[in-house]
Order: sequence, then structure tokens, then C-alpha cells
Amino acid sequence: MDSVAAVVILLCASIPLFFSAAAGFHFPKAALPTKSGYLPVNTSSGSAIFFAFYEAQQPSSPLTQTPLVVWLQGGPGCSSMTGNFFEIGPWLVKSDPHGPNNLTLVPNPASWNRLFGLIFVDNPIGAGFSYAASPEEIPRDQSTVAKHLLIAFTSFLSANPTFSSRPIYITGESYAGKYVPAFGYYLLKQNSGLPPSRRINLQGIAIGNGLTHPVTQVTVHAVTAYFSGLINGKQQAQLEQLQNEAARLAREEKWREAWVARNRVLDTLREMTGLPTLLDFRRKKNYETQLVTDLLQSEDVKKALGAKTDIVFVECSGVVGDALSEDVMMSVKYMVEELVKKSKVLLYQGQFDLQDGVASSEAWIEQMEWEELEKFLLAERKVWEVNGVLSGYVQRWGSFTHAAVLGAGHLVPADQRLSSQAMIEDWILERGLFSNEKDLFSGNTSEAISDFLRSH
Repeated sequence: MDSVAAVVILLCASIPLFFSAAAGFHFPKAALPTKSGYLPVNTSSGSAIFFAFYEAQQPSSPLTQTPLVVWLQGGPGCSSMTGNFFEIGPWLVKSDPHGPNNLTLVPNPASWNRLFGLIFVDNPIGAGFSYAASPEEIPRDQSTVAKHLLIAFTSFLSANPTFSSRPIYITGESYAGKYVPAFGYYLLKQNSGLPPSRRINLQGIAIGNGLTHPVTQVTVHAVTAYFSGLINGKQQAQLEQLQNEAARLAREEKWREAWVARNRVLDTLREMTGLPTLLDFRRKKNYETQLVTDLLQSEDVKKALGAKTDIVFVECSGVVGDALSEDVMMSVKYMVEELVKKSKVLLYQGQFDLQDGVASSEAWIEQMEWEELEKFLLAERKVWEVNGVLSGYVQRWGSFTHAAVLGAGHLVPADQRLSSQAMIEDWILERGLFSNEKDLFSGNTSEAISDFLRSH
């Protein structure tokens, strides 16, 4: 870690950490981030990660003790500005025929920065407003992704001494099912070589509709679609053949071939169902995330956010996606298994996601190598309500929590804003069903546990 710290010091001295949000854009001043701009990754080339930070609106504790939530988007190659302006940020972009460029920004009462500081990170370099000096610098694996994130995040924390002691929660969705564990795992490894006073205060990770253990997750699309009434038995069998081929290639570590095979599975499922998107099978059209692109292509907006004006913003970078193509079918399950021993872990999914939904996550959860797993699997799955309204189901044991969110697809916070806000707040603050007290589980005798394990 000493070498990482030395790199951070050098980078901090050479590149400004923050760009002040400039005036001139039409949206309210209150919509501007507290701080935003670039966090350097490579001082020689100038490659840097873009971020937007929003301080807590109503912190329930002194800021030095107020949690910081990091948000990473998926893809691979998608910008966290989607999470910012479409899902969990304090202001959301909406279509408005009377607004500038037919857009407007409206306050989000379900923002995740109501009680916590919230930082959106365009990750990896080359995604969103982040800058890669050359395609060769874009990461090809999670190890490099994590190293870049730690260099950038250490720069962010060092810019304000009061940040260093704040509890950190790393969150994200979709392909961040790789990024989040990789960053958390690497951070803990680096922490282990430091005195307590210099360690980053990681408290937990949360993954929404994540791709984490693809070799297992790729095998559940057919059965999920079948029992949702979207394909018949013949189609299920055809799709299962394709799924098994993708899993076989992954087990043989033929990573690019496995990636192509997984894409074939998803393409075939789209053709069979006729759905415009697998991310939420209720939808007649995809999520309107194009609104974020329309907003962020404005030069005035780029200046206001402290982003490079010569970067053409795209929601998801094909260049980054291709660079990480051989990473797609690799597993980071072992990282989650390590993190759950040393921090809190929350996995949540929307019920209508055919790509990375509830069954997809439950399939690999059951395969975790964790000494408390059988107790988690036997724990009661409880009905979860928010303000008296049925919102989903929560199963928890110790540091590990799994939540299924009703009425949501792949982008849970966009579909169920208040439920997702309540979920993240209760999980971080350990309230209600998300508290960290170990519950009694059904069948808690040695005989019941043995019977359960034999059946699985």
C-alpha cells in the first residue's frame, strides 16, 4: 500500500482534485454537485476518473461520522451519471416540451444523499466523462479496475481531512456486481498493510441486480422465463442448451468465447419473447436513460459539472465494453465471500429483471463458501413493507442480507424510488428488517441443518 500512497501523493500534486461547478447552466443552483471534476489515475498520461459528489442533505450525525456512499454503474462501460440523474441523485432529468432542449431537472425526494454523502464515479477510465489517454490504458480486468478506483478514491478522501474517518459503503448495479466486490476486496487487502489510523473505513457493499458469478447466473434465464410464462417448454430446452454451452466455455476459461455465448443466450431470449428489453419484462419500451445523454451532451452542462468539454458523452462506451469483454464471464464470488466476513453485504434485485434478477442471484448465493451460509439459507424470508405498503422480501443472517424488491426491474431505484431509499437507509443504519441482529431460523437444530445441506 505504501507504493499506492506514494502514487496518490504524486498525482495529487500534479492534477487538481476538484473543479468548482461553474455558473451558466439553466438548472437550479441547488442541482449542482457539492464537488465534481477529476481524480487522477495516471500522472504521466493524464488519465483520470470523473466524479460528482453530493453532501448529505439531512445528516443524522456530525459530518465526520456521516456515511459516504459510492455509486458505480454497470455496463461494462456505462456512466454513473445514469445513476445520478435517472435513479438516486438529488435531481432527476425528465422530458419537458417547454424546457431547454425539451428537458428539465426535478428534485428527487428519494435521493440516496438524504442522510448520506453520495459520490458518483464514472468507472473505469473511458466511461462517461472519465478520460483514458489511450485505449491501451482502459482496464482489461477487475484487478486494474480496483487499483484505479483506490488511487482515485484515496485522492478524494485526502482532499478533505474530515472524510478520512467517515464510514464508506460501496454500491452499484448490474456489471458493478463485479466492480463493487473488486474495489472492496482490494481496499481491504491494502488496509491490512496499514496502521488503523490510515485505513479507509469500509463498512459494507451493496449490489443491485448484479452480475457476479456468471458461470452460474447464465444458467437460470430459461427457467426464469418459462415460469414467468414468456417461453414454452420447447423453447426452454433450446435456451438451456445455449446456456450450458456458455457455462462450459467459462469453466474451460475460454473467456471471449464464453462472452459471445452468453450474448447469444440473451439475444435468443429476446427473439423468443419479443421483449424490447430483458431488464424489465413488463416494459413495452426500454428505460428512458437516453434523457441523461441528451442532458450531458450540452457544453453548458459539462462546464457546470467540471467535465472536459471535448468529451462526447455516451451513456455506455463500446470501447470500454470491448476492453472488458474477456472479463465478463469471470467470477468475483470469492471476493464477496471474503467481504462478508469483514463487512456488511447487501444483494438486492427487482422481481421483473430477466437478465440479472432474483433467481439469478439466489442461484449463486446458494453456492457461496461461507461458514454462515447454511444459517442464512435457513433464515426466515420476511415480508418487507415501507410506510405500510408491501415492498418486497428480506432474508438476512449476520452480515449478509438479500432483498427482493417488488414492482421493480433491473434499475430498482428508478422503478421503486421510496422503497430503494428506505432499503439503503435502513441497511446502512441497521434498522428494521435490515438490522444486524441474528434471528432465530426455522430448523435450527443440527438435524435440520444436515437435512437442508443434503437436499442442496
